[in-house]
Amino acid sequence: MSFSKRIKEELSKTSNLANKDLVKAELIGYLMTNNIDIKNNKIKYSTESEYNINRFAKLLNNVNISKYEIDIQGKIFSIKVKEPVNLSEISIVNSKIELNENINKLCNNEIIEKALIRGSFLGSGSINNPEKIYHLEIIYSCAKNVNYAIEILKKYNIKMKILNNTAYLKDGEEISKFLAFIGANSSVLKFEEIRVIRDMRNNVNRIVNCETANLNKTINAALKQIEDIKFIKKMKKFNELSEGLQEVANLRLENPDVSLIELGKMLSNPIGKSGVNYRLKAISNFAEELKRCQ
Repeated sequence: MSFSKRIKEELSKTSNLANKDLVKAELIGYLMTNNIDIKNNKIKYSTESEYNINRFAKLLNNVNISKYEIDIQGKIFSIKVKEPVNLSEISIVNSKIELNENINKLCNNEIIEKALIRGSFLGSGSINNPEKIYHLEIIYSCAKNVNYAIEILKKYNIKMKILNNTAYLKDGEEISKFLAFIGANSSVLKFEEIRVIRDMRNNVNRIVNCETANLNKTINAALKQIEDIKFIKKMKKFNELSEGLQEVANLRLENPDVSLIELGKMLSNPIGKSGVNYRLKAISNFAEELKRCQ
């Protein structure tokens, strides 16, 4: 079962059907979305989720709308309402359901606003598998509806963005807040579990990549040092180096894979990393001088 389906199954079991205002708000949430078709003022709702259809039917029954039929074609579930849905908070404009000013009288507290947003997510919301990508979206039927939903969520510090008539989130923390807001509490726990594991994995990968980059840098530097030392010897100029430089050079040739700190400890008079680095740079500069004089 996909993560979206798991959430919708959980939400479809929300126990609020005894409260008529909550039922109406959740039903309107469904009707705000782009999964509603209207023909001759009759509503048809389609979805791939059986949980959505069952929930939608229960909402209709609770606002005393009983004349409807459910149809299944392949993976698509449809419910056709055979009587007008007379709700004062919505209007039909250009064959789309659009909220009107009466919606503010209904949505006057947090519980009812949550029900409205929950209905719209059930109506046309989706969320990607959070193990791969953070993305949640709800597609509304018109700009008025999506803007109304966005303004509700802003009041509760959930910052959805809009593209055309789609409200979406791409931030893990914001998605978690959204799921908690609509009452998908079990799904929030699962989402957070996945999020923690994913973030830990990403951190480990970053550390490994960083360490690999540093290791490659160290190896390349050591190879260059050895190349310079061998060049100086080939040119028979090694004896022109000071005793301190010769000692570091010989140790580097004998220990090509040790760090500068370890190299410093091997010297007859041990020195730190910066001292070893200074001597190796002096050797490199001497080699470059010889190359220029060729």
